[in-house]
Amino acid sequence: MAAQLDREGCFTDVSDEWLRRTGYAREEVVGRRPEDLATPDSARRIREEHVPLFRRAGRLEAVPVEFRTRAGRALELVANTTREFDEHGEFLHSVSVFTELSDRARMERRYRDLYQSTPAMLHTVDGDGRITAASDHWLAKLGYTREEVIGRSILEFLSEDSRKPLEGRLRDFIESGNHQNVPRQMLTKGGELIDVVMSTRLEREADGSIRLLVASKDVTERNRAEAELRAAYGEIERLKEELERERDYLREEVRVSMNLGHIVGGSPALNSMLARIEAVADTPASVLIIGETGTGKELVAHAIHARSARAAKPLVKVNCASIPDELFESEFFGHVRGAFTGAHRDRPGRFQLADGGTIFLDEVGEIPLALQGKLLRVLQEKQFERVGDDRTITVDVRVVAATNKDLEKAVEAGEFREDLYYRLSVFPVQVPPLRRRGDDVIQLAAHFIEQICREFVRPVPQLTQSDVEALRRYDWPGNVRELKNVIERALILSRGDTLHLDLSLAEGAATPALPPPADARPAAERPAPAFLTEEDMKARQRDNLVAALEAAGWRIAGQQGAAKLLGISPSTLADRIKSFGIERPARE
Repeated sequence: MAAQLDREGCFTDVSDEWLRRTGYAREEVVGRRPEDLATPDSARRIREEHVPLFRRAGRLEAVPVEFRTRAGRALELVANTTREFDEHGEFLHSVSVFTELSDRARMERRYRDLYQSTPAMLHTVDGDGRITAASDHWLAKLGYTREEVIGRSILEFLSEDSRKPLEGRLRDFIESGNHQNVPRQMLTKGGELIDVVMSTRLEREADGSIRLLVASKDVTERNRAEAELRAAYGEIERLKEELERERDYLREEVRVSMNLGHIVGGSPALNSMLARIEAVADTPASVLIIGETGTGKELVAHAIHARSARAAKPLVKVNCASIPDELFESEFFGHVRGAFTGAHRDRPGRFQLADGGTIFLDEVGEIPLALQGKLLRVLQEKQFERVGDDRTITVDVRVVAATNKDLEKAVEAGEFREDLYYRLSVFPVQVPPLRRRGDDVIQLAAHFIEQICREFVRPVPQLTQSDVEALRRYDWPGNVRELKNVIERALILSRGDTLHLDLSLAEGAATPALPPPADARPAAERPAPAFLTEEDMKARQRDNLVAALEAAGWRIAGQQGAAKLLGISPSTLADRIKSFGIERPARE
């Protein structure tokens, strides 16, 4: 069965066998196109696949065609078409030779039909990467017709990022064989990128030619959903971290529990300190708060921050005495994930958390000498780098520092940098010890009694005259903190409306804190001045902690815990227990 076609693809002649098998007369065929006599599906393939491929390659081999006979029966054929030229190279005509399909050929054709109509994205390329077949779903996904695709390189349909690795080595990739779930990006006709995963299978023909069968799955929506999920998880992590910061740093003791956030008293020494607070609070100057342990230096820092233009921003506290030397830099400036063992995620430092607000460096004299230079840089340049990061972070932070040390002597001993000392002590504020505050001790005692009774839900007892005298006589080496602890122990030990203050004061409470006037007795008869050494102070602090723990049944946290009794946070109490080496006695 043979036929001739002109340049326009119309029949100019057909063989008698072609006419016999189809049932047409010659005059019914000549001048018509093959697709005019084909079944609808075959006619579509002729227009969209066969004609474009023939125009590019100049020949067709083993092309399936299905004609409808004059009687209406489908005739399945395979066509091989070539062009013929005269001796001058001028086009004469095209010749198509048709062969009726065998049962095997029919099966293969039905497979090809299924290939094209499958809901999967399928395409086939030859050894050079030219597309020889594509499923309807593949075409629909990319927005092309079959005519626009057949014979073109697959690289034309890949994104730039997916195309670059294959340029110059496409044939090597095809010949490398089978691949599973290779991620690629394809480009639609409208310019949209879609994410796909491709699986391939290599087939070799008997003549040595190869073809690659490719199945693709559109994962664009899945990838977008995963990206949105990752973004959501990232946002959750960010919000969680923000809440942790607020919990651990920004909300830390905003209202100091020992006096509900205001300074109690009216002594001349206290009023002088308050005047200095008012003078410096609304300026950007660094402040160094100097005072003995327990005088309320942290309360002064809160007062300075609350009266400043930064009051709406965070006040972040750093207890420099409780940070291990190796963690100082990370605590101050933060770290990135993997910066050191245990750094499982990025963590902001205290300076970054205090951006726009105030950072309170308590016990600033305990900062290691090696880190003081980096701290000085932040104060001067307002810049730092997190541990393990080379990116510079700029912050706007006011520094308020506190110490119970004599930093001038530390500078002389080479234990504290002189330039850092002068940078911190732009405006020093001296917090007077309780023994120099006169009758403030009575006001504070009354304040603590009312506050603690409110917490304990107990009636408020009145201070007796003997209580007042005992409070005045005692030297209060532990200052306001010791006073609060004494009042709290007295309320715990008291029953009814009577405050048993005498049960809770130290042994020396009844002894005058100061010696008699110098002219009252000879020098040889004068008692030694009343004072405690540093070791005595530490021993007293340790005994005080043990007493509170015993009173609380060795509970640290909770309403009846030792931390609540002492007026400090559970974490601070835990640090002090560790530093003093206090252990609970074994039960008998």
